[in-house]
Amino acid sequence: MRIGIVCPYSWDVPGGVQFHIRDLAEHLIRLGHEVSVLAPADDETPLPPYVVSAGRAVPVPYNGSVARLNFGFLSASRVRRWLHDGTFDVIHIHEPASPSLGLLTCWAAQGPIVATFHTSNPRSRAMIAAYPILQPALEKISARIAVSEYARRTLVEHLGGDAVVIPNGVDVDFFARAEPKAEWQSAAARAASDGSGTGDGRDDTGTIGFIGRIDEPRKGLPVLMQALPRILAERPGTRLLVAGRGDEEEAVESLPAEMRERVEFLGMVSDEDKARLLRSVDVYVAPNTGGESFGIILVEAMSAGAPVLASDLDAFAQVLDQGAAGDLFANEDADALADAAIRLLGDPERRAGLRERGSAHVRRFDWSTVGADILAVYETVTDGAASVAADERVGLRARLGLAKS
Repeated sequence: MRIGIVCPYSWDVPGGVQFHIRDLAEHLIRLGHEVSVLAPADDETPLPPYVVSAGRAVPVPYNGSVARLNFGFLSASRVRRWLHDGTFDVIHIHEPASPSLGLLTCWAAQGPIVATFHTSNPRSRAMIAAYPILQPALEKISARIAVSEYARRTLVEHLGGDAVVIPNGVDVDFFARAEPKAEWQSAAARAASDGSGTGDGRDDTGTIGFIGRIDEPRKGLPVLMQALPRILAERPGTRLLVAGRGDEEEAVESLPAEMRERVEFLGMVSDEDKARLLRSVDVYVAPNTGGESFGIILVEAMSAGAPVLASDLDAFAQVLDQGAAGDLFANEDADALADAAIRLLGDPERRAGLRERGSAHVRRFDWSTVGADILAVYETVTDGAASVAADERVGLRARLGLAKS
């Protein structure tokens, strides 16, 4: 099958949607399909062979963040050329309602279109206001996918119609096979892994992990920083490892000076180091405050065997099986985060239980399952398009008097 995938956000700025599209494309290629991804990208950005650049993106406030999008006459021309050259059996557009390549592709494309909706934003006045403009393009979509029930609800309430829920995918084994990194582990974890001790949690050490953009408030690092003094007061040997881009000095300025050395910034990390980090920490904390429709980092953390502590956003609760596969705390409540982290760091049996339940629960998000579900959608719309085309040919022959007697 020839598959064209449209990425709305700049390929050179990492994010959950880009990672999902990358992993989907590579999964489909491994299965023998021909895949081309159209994405915004700066000229100097190194691209995989399956990605076609639609040109430089511009930053636009979107869904509580700043997204780098691509729009305009030049972009529209590149979309049309990509569609012409690709002769795709199916086109898969991500975030078709965003002012970027997805909407341009909807306008220009012919043939079966599948759309995936990632956004969860129940009060988007902008989306409501834009509906008359979006409607003609969205009516061309053959099948709709939402990455969670909350993304589906946003779609239904703002744009009408419905969608099948297929979650984001993760290569579970990639994270499960990663080797912990000794310098990122707590003393107790190192002792347990090398056989020199039990790692029973009776000391005050512990390693907390956070991965996300430091300077994006909705990722919740300020809430974690507010909780850290109480955590360190109870467990002074605890370290916080932070991976992501942003202003590191600004991130710790609310901490007492003597506590700042307990925070280690790792900067941007590779996929391999992200997996090793998640395999190394005693607790992974996701303090996000809103705007999340899924929570791919939670799935990655569970895949790596990290006990997860997350804010009780609806989407996070769903991913964590309503708290069975990870602990939840009240959103934006630093005291609740601190209490939960202290309990979890001091309870090795609870952490072991979360590892076991999380590792079993996460299998439903593996690409072997998610990819098969997406391919089933592709096959449904292409079979439907073929049937319609056949019916039209029969009708045309009849009108021309060429029908077989």
